Amino acid sequence: MVLLSDQNEEEQKEARLPLKVGDVMVREVITVDENSTVKEAVDIMNEFQIGSLIVLGKGKAMGIVTERDFLRRVIAGAKDAENTKVREIMTVPLVVVEPSMDLEEAVKLVFQRKIKKLAVVDGKKLVGIVTLTDIARFQPQMIKMLKQLTTKQAVPKSMQKVIDFYIV
Repeated sequence: MVLLSDQNEEEQKEARLPLKVGDVMVREVITVDENSTVKEAVDIMNEFQIGSLIVLGKGKAMGIVTERDFLRRVIAGAKDAENTKVREIMTVPLVVVEPSMDLEEAVKLVFQRKIKKLAVVDGKKLVGIVTLTDIARFQPQMIKMLKQLTTKQAVPKSMQKVIDFYIV
């Protein structure tokens, strides 16, 4: 049996459950100022090949603008992308979570709110973003973590069949 105190810090991080938002969030958040035009926002999204931007007002995260917002509020509304400000079409309020939140709770929030993206704040500071895609992409890492656990600890008999079929 391996005790957590016998493992290095990275192994401890991989072995702990449940997963937290901070484990899967993207830390490099691309933002746009609320006074930017829709055209400027689209240019930023194209440059970084992303589907959303966190909107800042006076340096604080206040909303989000997504490809869907452009379709529903600009294209369908026949608005001029070069004269419409991001603040006019962004989605508010911004739904935020903390990095320490259990990932399962964040997923529940996504489903309850019918959204795909959550801003991650620590105190009042924007520190990341987590999307449904990020969560789905993390699945292979969860499998790797389970494989590592099975090599270090005896697998309970009640779990052996699942481990043999899905993990090993």
